[in-house]
Amino acid sequence: MTLLKKGLAAVLALSVIGCTTPNSITVATTQKLVKHERNKADLAIKSHKLSTGETLVYAENENTSGEPLLLIHGFGANKDNFIFIAKEFKDYHVIIPDLLGFGESDKPMDADYQAKAQAERLHELMQAKGMASNLHVGGNSMGGTISTAYASLYPEEVKSLWLIDTGGFLSVGLADALQSGTLDDNPLLVKDFEDFENMMQLVMNKPPYLPKTFKAIMAQERIDNQQLEAKILKQIVVDSMEDEAKIIAEHKIPTLVVWGEKDQVIKPETADYIAKLIPQAKVIMMPEIGHAPMVEAVKQSANDYKAFRESLKQQPK
Repeated sequence: MTLLKKGLAAVLALSVIGCTTPNSITVATTQKLVKHERNKADLAIKSHKLSTGETLVYAENENTSGEPLLLIHGFGANKDNFIFIAKEFKDYHVIIPDLLGFGESDKPMDADYQAKAQAERLHELMQAKGMASNLHVGGNSMGGTISTAYASLYPEEVKSLWLIDTGGFLSVGLADALQSGTLDDNPLLVKDFEDFENMMQLVMNKPPYLPKTFKAIMAQERIDNQQLEAKILKQIVVDSMEDEAKIIAEHKIPTLVVWGEKDQVIKPETADYIAKLIPQAKVIMMPEIGHAPMVEAVKQSANDYKAFRESLKQQPK
């Protein structure tokens, strides 16, 4: 979701850069900048109505001849977490949804938000688009949990799996920063602007430059969704993917595990634990990077993933 400094300097007036309260001007400006970045990645915004009646909003690039790549964001995030790395993936047919409960998708208070339920919704979306088979799946944090669930539910359809600082491996235990948090008072929840600032510092070791204007708008979105996010958090903290990982291992689904060595949200040693459960997994540890490598280190994350995808071509079929 970061914005280039040059683009900001060209579009944002100095009078609004320091603003911490969203208004019509700053919201409109931010929307234009985000749209500009989506356009650079050839991403169009579309929607799909699920069989249960809710609407999922998603971004999709124009490369319909490329192999489909489903990218799944984490808790409290949205599809724009992947817009910068999507620019590096123009050889693939990229789909980036807002999960139910986040972003522009519907936000029912009484829905099932655990990983398998979210994976089933995404499978319905991919089936509707005719892209459910021969699918590559990747996700960050909670999105990695959902990616693991997706691959275990539909192992014959998933060609590869990309797990980025993923959740769902509860045996490793909580990171130190989350030890004192409760489900109602948690550093991942945002009740005010200060909470948002603290959350950004927790999640990223090298947070990208963001003007206060843009951070204020992001913070307000989280504040507005705080009640639902608290309910979702209570559901996902018990989402264990260890049995699901064994299914992935049994089907020998090629898996790339990427982790920031400075991750304060999910313990970095989780990467080695996943590799024990999924022996075919390749593990890449990223020094000086936190919980969101695809935001903090776009080029490196993209190059590592593309090298992984190239390596799949060398494997016997």
